[in-house]
Amino acid sequence: MILNFIFNILGTVLTIYSFAIIIYIFMSWVPSSRETTIGRFLTSICEPYLEPFRKIIPPIGMIDISPIVALLVIRFASSYGLAGLQQMIAGIM
Repeated sequence: MILNFIFNILGTVLTIYSFAIIIYIFMSWVPSSRETTIGRFLTSICEPYLEPFRKIIPPIGMIDISPIVALLVIRFASSYGLAGLQQMIAGIM
């Protein structure tokens, strides 16, 4: 019971983080939006996660596809990683 609650919270946190990354990506389309308080906050929480993807995946022309890959990794982790981890822990208990 408590295990389900913990994994539901983790899934919700990953979903909220995905939305934060999407908002951060859209903010790049609006000039000087990243200099606002919200923009600086999103930069501080999104850039540490996006930076390794940017090092691995080069931009195609003027389009940076690394955030798309980063979002797919979060989606994969929330769909399969959390479920597998939950089953593994439940099997131990």
